[in-house]
Parts: sequence; C-alpha cells; structure tokens
Amino acid sequence: MGAGGSASRRAQDARRQERLLREQWQAALRETRRWEAADEGERRVAAQLLVLTERGWRLLVDRRWPRAADADMLLIGPGGVYVLDVKNRHTAPRTSDGRLSAGGEDGDGHTRKLLAMTRAAEGAVASLGLSPVAVQPLIVFAGHRVDASLGLIRLLGEHEVGPALLKEPRRLRPEAVRAVGDLLERAFPAYETSTVTRPAEPMPPVAQTAGDDGLFDVEGLRDAALAEAMKAPIEQWMTFLDPDQVPLVRRNWSGPARISGPAGTGKTVVGLHRAAYLAQRTTGRVLYVTFAKNLPRVQSTFLNTMSPAVADRVDFRSLHQWAQEFLRARGVALRLHGEKAETAFSLAWRHLGRGSLLEEIDPAPGYWHDEIDHVIKGRGLATFEEYAAVSRLRRGTPLRRVHRQAVWALYESYERLRIQREVHDFNDVLALALAEMRREDRDRPAYAAVIVDEVQDLSLVGLRLLHALVGDAANGLLLIGDGQQAVYPGGFRLTEAGIDIRGDRGQVLRTNYRNAQQILDTALAVVAEDAFEDIDGIRTPGRRDVDPTYRDGQVVRCVRPTPAEHDQALLDALLALSPDELGDAAVLCPSKRGISDWQRLLARADIPVCLLEHYDGHAVPAVKLGTYRRAKGLEFKRVYLPRHDEIIPDAHAETAPERRQLARSQLFVAMTRARDTLWLGSVHPN
Repeated sequence: MGAGGSASRRAQDARRQERLLREQWQAALRETRRWEAADEGERRVAAQLLVLTERGWRLLVDRRWPRAADADMLLIGPGGVYVLDVKNRHTAPRTSDGRLSAGGEDGDGHTRKLLAMTRAAEGAVASLGLSPVAVQPLIVFAGHRVDASLGLIRLLGEHEVGPALLKEPRRLRPEAVRAVGDLLERAFPAYETSTVTRPAEPMPPVAQTAGDDGLFDVEGLRDAALAEAMKAPIEQWMTFLDPDQVPLVRRNWSGPARISGPAGTGKTVVGLHRAAYLAQRTTGRVLYVTFAKNLPRVQSTFLNTMSPAVADRVDFRSLHQWAQEFLRARGVALRLHGEKAETAFSLAWRHLGRGSLLEEIDPAPGYWHDEIDHVIKGRGLATFEEYAAVSRLRRGTPLRRVHRQAVWALYESYERLRIQREVHDFNDVLALALAEMRREDRDRPAYAAVIVDEVQDLSLVGLRLLHALVGDAANGLLLIGDGQQAVYPGGFRLTEAGIDIRGDRGQVLRTNYRNAQQILDTALAVVAEDAFEDIDGIRTPGRRDVDPTYRDGQVVRCVRPTPAEHDQALLDALLALSPDELGDAAVLCPSKRGISDWQRLLARADIPVCLLEHYDGHAVPAVKLGTYRRAKGLEFKRVYLPRHDEIIPDAHAETAPERRQLARSQLFVAMTRARDTLWLGSVHPN
C-alpha cells in the first residue's frame, strides 16, 4: 500500500476512535443519571472518570454520593489510587482573594476527612505491597479550571482532571489495577464499582488475570511489577520498592532507627519512600542527608517523580552543604578554602613528617592527612590524651604512644599554619555547625525528621550534628548504610554519638534486588577475607549471607596485552550499544585522573558522556562517567571498570594494610553498581 493509502487508513482509524470516544462519553453521561442528587457539573466529572474505566481504570463510588461521604470516589489506574472528592460550582469554596480552596462548608473538617480516608486506603493496599506514595488525595471542581495543590491535596478542574490523570507516571500494571480495586471494594463496602455500558464497538479489552472471582495472585503481581521495573530506564528502576519493604516505610519507631544490609538490598529506595511517607504525615519539613554532594540532586529528582505533591517539603542536601547553609543563616563567618588548607598540611608534613618515624609505618603523607581528618578532627578530639586512648576504627595498623605523639605534633602544626592563613577545612565546617547547634540561646532548625543515607561515610562530628537536629524523638532520626561499603578511612560507633538503637529499631535487609548472581559473587569474592566492624560495633565477616533474586546477567573479563588495546576494547563495547542502552551504562574509575583520561577517549570516539558530578537523575542518552566514590548510592544496568585490578596496592609495597582493604572496599562498591553486566578490564602483557 502506498503512502496515500496509509494516510487514508490512519484517518479512518482516527475517525473511528473519535466516534467510539463520543459513544463512550454519551454512555457515561447516561450512567450518571442514576445519581439524581448530583448537579450537571458533578455528573460531567463522574462521566469523565467513567470513560477512564473503558481504558482499564477502576471507579468505586460511595453509594451516598453526592449527599454525604468522607470521600466521594476511589479511582484506581496506572498512576495509582486516587481518593477523590467532587465539588460543584455552587459549593466550591474560595479564599478571600477569590481563589479556589479545599476547605468546604465546615472549614478544614472536610479536608481532614479526605486525608483520613487517604490514610485508610493506604493501610488497606499495604497488604498488596503498594507504597504509600501511590495513594493520593484529589479534589475535582466542577465548572472550574484549576491545576494546583493545597498541602498534600491536588486540586483539578473538570477540564484538567482527565489529561492530568493520564499523564501520571505508571505505577500499576493492568492486573494490579484490578487486584487493588477488588481489595478496596472489600475493604470499603460503602463503595461500589461503577462502569459504562459498552458501545457496540468496544475498545480493545485490557489484559486481565484469569478468573472473575475477585481473587488475585499476590506473588504474580510482585513478579510482574519487578519485571516491568527492570525493563524501564535505570532511573525508574532505582525507585522500585519491593512489597516486602513497604512495612519499613510505614513503621512507627519510638526513637532513632537504623536500616542496614549488604549492597543492593534497597536501603536507599526505602529511605526515599520513607521521606515521602513522613512528609505526608507531618507538618514540619524532612531533611534527607548524604555525604556525597552529587546524590541530593539525583534523589530529589527521584522523589519529585515518585510523589510530586510532597517533594517541596523534603530538603535534599549533602552534609557539608547543609552545614554551610546553616552557618550562613546564623551569620557565622566561614572561610572554607580547600587548597590553602592543603598547603598548610603540606608545610606541616615537610617540617615534622618527612624523615620522621611516621614514614616507617607509611611514607605517604596522605595516610597521615587521613589520620588527622578522619580520626582526630572527624571525631572532634580536643586533647592528646583523648587521641592516645581512642580506638582507631578501620585504621588497622597499630600506633604506639610515640607514634601518636608524632601525629599529634603534626596535627598541631597543621592547625597553626591553617589558622595563620585564616582558612577553614571541611572538618571545621561541621565543628562550627555543631557548636552553633548546641547554643542554648538560639532556636534549632525545625525538622520533623532527618534521614541520613550512607551514614558509614560520615564523621562522628557530622553524625552528632544531625542527631542534635531531632534528638531521640519518635520517627525523628533514620540512619541508612552499610559498613562494608565504607569508602573513606576511619570510623565510629553509634554509642559515641549518643545514639541508642534497640530492638526492632534496627532492621537488617538481606534480599538483593539489584545484582545478577554472577556479579554479586564476583564482588563478594573481592572482600571475602575483609571482616569489618559496622557502626553498631558488631564485627561481620566479609562474605555475608545475601538472598539474590536476579539470576540473569553476566561478568565480562577483558584482558589485553597493552593499555591501548584494552582501551579500544572498552570503546568497542560501548559503541555496540544503542542510545537507550548507553544511557543505562557507566564507566567508573578509581581516581579523578582516570576520569580526565576517559573523558578524552570517549570524546574522540564520539560517545556522548554525562559526568556523574553533573548527573541529576533524569534519563539521558549518554554513558555516565565518574569515580568509584561518586557512584555511591547509584546503580546502572551496565558498569565498565577499566584496569580495575590496579587500584589495590601491591601486598609487598610499604603501605599500611588497611589502605589495601579500603581499596578493595572501593572496588566492591564499584562492582555492585552493576545490575545486568559487569565489564572488568585488565592489562597483562603476554
């Protein structure tokens, strides 16, 4: 058939679809006549919603509507569950300046009933594993045009409701819509299913599960939801919440709580859904903090996609970003200058470190810089005696008193030189913020909850600062992380921060949803001999018990005799990907120098690149490029690690053994970012 014939057929199809829509609309209007008490505008709204049922949606209407109801309707569709009220032209309330509001004739009473019904619906669907973010309150105004929000409630006019609902991100498959509708109809017997008498030429039916007895296969729904999420771009996959994790999102904790578990067990996803859940139920703001400065942008994008109604009530910040904003708001002078602070340490090392007994343990100045940053200043130690007595967690090389005296002298020299230059380092930012937070004459920032992701990478001073924001309030502080994935030296125990987590307030996740079995086994082999002490003080073996759920996937080992051949092999692998596949891939390097080299190589090959420091969580058709550390908290369908085995220092090198363990931990983190494919490059001359 020629182009003219194809165009004619498309025109015929369009006219047929338009005719069917008109027939459905007329049938829906006829159906609304049974609600005699509803006015014309309310019936038009109901008709629009009834038309959606022809496309696989489910509409439950309160038998009392429009006379009285806590919520007029429950609408279930691909976007989730909508607890819905309809207000007509005459009863739609307005503010003093004439704008629509959601108050109702009894002020906020009707709004409270709508929100209470929303919470009841959330509780009902929790048994199916539906996240609370998929249940939304909605008011539709007949005879008005509006698209706005009032707190947690979305406000739509009758002309906006249909298009707005159809644009919602897909959360439920067709069989899940049916299952959720069946469940809600049983849970709320005052609501009944409303449908349209189908026209003579119905639309193609939506696929449904077999049987018509109202029963459903929960495991089947879970498997289908998992498969659907895995097909989607990696950004959508990174917000997938397994039904087994929903109770953690809704848990009521009596004080500080912690969620831990091996890589890939969904800790961050639980944290994001928990943030949305708390924002729906509190009047204060929620602070979501992580150590890496690139993650807040990504996590903010994810939450805005998951639950846009509450996104503006959750603050995503890196720890140092929040501390600097806090100090500026308090008028505290801050002179952060990393380069000048680094110069001060270099001078101190030249005067006191070079040629000293410290070089007998590790000749690299960076090792001793880490000792000052993560052990002395990171812990807020004020005297030598405190340093002499402290347990240097994750710093396995023992230091005798004479060595610690040499370190303390190096620290004091560094501090003098730094102060002379009138600059602060990053540890000073946190120390100043903590001191300001503890002032009794100033009010503290009002946060209802603080969620800390990758808590193992924080310093003890940083954790004390965040704990001071909410104290031990119920549902106030949630710590998320895993000591095995620590990528910075040093450590601490929760008890040192004054945080007591007891009983069910400490949850350990053990099901891996991310990594293919082969990838997980390869990564665990790297750290199998590296036992570690987590922040709860418990020593844990490197090879842990993990329950994988994903059996497919592959590990590709690419060994080439020269660096040039190795690099070309990686470029060839990337060039073989489609644009969509490239957007789900990442090249990760252990250092910033490696990033510069690979950015140049990728540009020469005309492969589009998105640096992880610029990545904001939106899908882009470009390979991601960043360091192992920058990839923390992220995941990709395909991960490429060029010359991966060169990160670990030689066992015979003059270096502290914990530096090799830290390098293995960083490589483990990089490997476990991969879901489907892990590409491991090596250079070994023949």
